[in-house]
Amino acid sequence: MLLIRRRWRPTNGLCLFCHTRKLNTASTTASTKEKNPDPSTSTTLPALTSTPPSTPAHLIRRDRKDRKAKELQPLNRPIGLPHPPQPGENSGIDTRRWRQRWHDFLNYDQHLARRKMLADRISTPYFRDWTDLQYHKGKTFLSPPKIFRGDRALYFPNLRGRTLAQRSETDTTPIFRNKISIVRIFSGTWAIRQCASFASVEHNPILEDVIRKSEGVVQKVDINVEEEVMRSWLLKLFLPYVRRKTAKENHGRYFVVRRGLTDEITDAIGLLNAKVGYVYLLDADCKIRWAGSGVAQEGEREGLVRGVRRLVEDWKKRKEGGEVSSTSGTGIDAVTVLRAAAG
Repeated sequence: MLLIRRRWRPTNGLCLFCHTRKLNTASTTASTKEKNPDPSTSTTLPALTSTPPSTPAHLIRRDRKDRKAKELQPLNRPIGLPHPPQPGENSGIDTRRWRQRWHDFLNYDQHLARRKMLADRISTPYFRDWTDLQYHKGKTFLSPPKIFRGDRALYFPNLRGRTLAQRSETDTTPIFRNKISIVRIFSGTWAIRQCASFASVEHNPILEDVIRKSEGVVQKVDINVEEEVMRSWLLKLFLPYVRRKTAKENHGRYFVVRRGLTDEITDAIGLLNAKVGYVYLLDADCKIRWAGSGVAQEGEREGLVRGVRRLVEDWKKRKEGGEVSSTSGTGIDAVTVLRAAAG
C-alpha cells in the first residue's frame, strides 16, 4: 500500500512562516496580559495628566452633506498634541537601528497597522482637498471667540525645514520658545492670501501695531508645506523671489517643510485641507491658544487681536515673576513637578 505524504496547510489560509509568527505573537500577547492585569481592577491611583486628550479630526471633520447643509461652528475644545514638542521630532528621517528595524519587521501587529494605514491612504481620493473647496471655500472651522485656557491648551508639533536665512534644516521649536508666535501654514498662493486675511498690514493693521509695540515679544512665523516633489522643485526655483519679497529680519522665520507632517499630526491640529491656509496663535510654551482657517470672517480678526494682547499681558506678568527663562516652553509644568515629587 502506497502512503502519500500530504503537505500540511494551515486552516486560516496563511503560509507556514506567517502562521508561526502569528502563534508567537499570540503567545507573547497572552503572557503580557497575565503580567499586566486589567487596569480597571487595579488599586493604584491613575496618573496625573496635564492636558485632556487631543481633539482628533472627528470633532471637526464632517460629512460632505453635513458641510453643505450646516453652518460652520467655532472651535469649542483645544486642538494640538498632548506632549510638548522637542527639537528633532517629525524630521521625516528614520533614525532606527538595523536591529530595531528587523524587530519591527517581524512584528505582525505593526504589519497589520501599516496595512490599514496604507489601505486608508489608497482609498483617499487624490482630489479630495480640491473637491472640499466648494464647501465654505475650504474653511474648516470658525475661530474660537476666546483663547483657550493655558492649563487645557495642547501643543503645536515640532517641524523641521530650511529657512530663507540658511540652507541647512532647522527646527521650529527653538523659534517658538519664549515668544508669542502667530504661525501661518500654507501651500500655494491662494492659501497665502487666506492667511494674509488674518495677519497682514492690509487686512489687520491693528494686529501689526500690537506686534510693533510688543518690542519683539510677538513674532510671525511662516511655514510653507510642499510635500510633492515637483512642487518642491518649483519652489526652489522661486526661492530667490520669495527671499527678495520677504523682509530680511523675517528670513529666519520663514520655513519650507517637505516631510514630517503626518496625517496624525494634521488631524490633531485641525489642518484637514492642504489647499487652505491656517493661522495658529502660540504662547511661550508652544501651546495652541487660538486657531483660524480659510478666509477671515467677521469678528475673527478682532478675536486674534484680543488673544495676542492677552498673551502679551500674561507674558509680562511671568517675566516680572521671574518665570520666563531659557527653559520656558520645554513642557515643565505643575503636573510634571507633582509627578516628580510623587515618584
